[in-house]
Amino acid sequence: MRTITQQSVGGPQVLAVADVPQRNPGRGEILVQVRAAGVNPFDCQVRAGQIQLFGPPPFTLGLEFSGVVADVGVDAGEFRPGDEVFGSASPPHGSHAEYVLVPATSLAAKPHSLDHVHAAALPIAGSAALQALTTVAGIRAGQRVLVHGAAGGVGHLCVQIAKSLGASVVGTARAINHPFLAELGADELIDYTTTDFATLRDIDVVLDTISHDYGLRSLDVLVPGGLLIDVVGLGIDRTAVKKRAGANGLRFVEFYVEPNAKDLARLAELADQGRLRPSVHTILPLTEAATAHELSESRHVRGKLVLVP
Repeated sequence: MRTITQQSVGGPQVLAVADVPQRNPGRGEILVQVRAAGVNPFDCQVRAGQIQLFGPPPFTLGLEFSGVVADVGVDAGEFRPGDEVFGSASPPHGSHAEYVLVPATSLAAKPHSLDHVHAAALPIAGSAALQALTTVAGIRAGQRVLVHGAAGGVGHLCVQIAKSLGASVVGTARAINHPFLAELGADELIDYTTTDFATLRDIDVVLDTISHDYGLRSLDVLVPGGLLIDVVGLGIDRTAVKKRAGANGLRFVEFYVEPNAKDLARLAELADQGRLRPSVHTILPLTEAATAHELSESRHVRGKLVLVP
């Protein structure tokens, strides 16, 4: 099968197409023919060697996908060949390939209302948004939520899920993305290129998809006892944010997504109810993975990037 691999860490140019043997499913595993696979900033960080979780190359990136069950192992649950599914993968055997082999617990039935391209945009970004807002923050109706990078892959889903929970949503984004976010339900929008969001007040929860200096600045907008959730992931030093949050009686959480079948099913339900609509910025052939990485690193992607084998 064709897969995207790399022999060394570095820029997008290290990504290459390779033919590798297709593995058969073992106990509790399902082989999925990938119809579409999402691209996340995490993929770029691993490719560049900024995050080292999988040992030295070669490896195949890709955390999420949508596709069709091709084969099932013993004790692999309810799915059968031909079923449409979406879910999460784990490098070094990631989803940027024609087939992916995953535990059955990493899958859910694909949302009926979404095609494979849009379903592939949900598993990681959607799970991050859902878990941060529900499991971590416990968002309640009437609360005020600030979403940084509101037009991005995680951000635009945070806006929609927060609204579905009854929150009032403020988003930071470039002005060109304001009409898009207003359509998704954002109540107030700030162009971070012209306006300092730190002038805001009375925010209950901040979802920070940017990190760096955004963390410290965001603490000033929170109500007493308010919560700042950093959803960027690995690689950022947040020592100063933790110290100031503690000193000011605020809560700070470094959040790491843990996709699971239950949350995937909930995302599918929200999509099929018309309450969650993933936006896809660009669809590229699998062979143009390097271009997708270049776009991701530009940090001006609205919604998600998706590869199609």
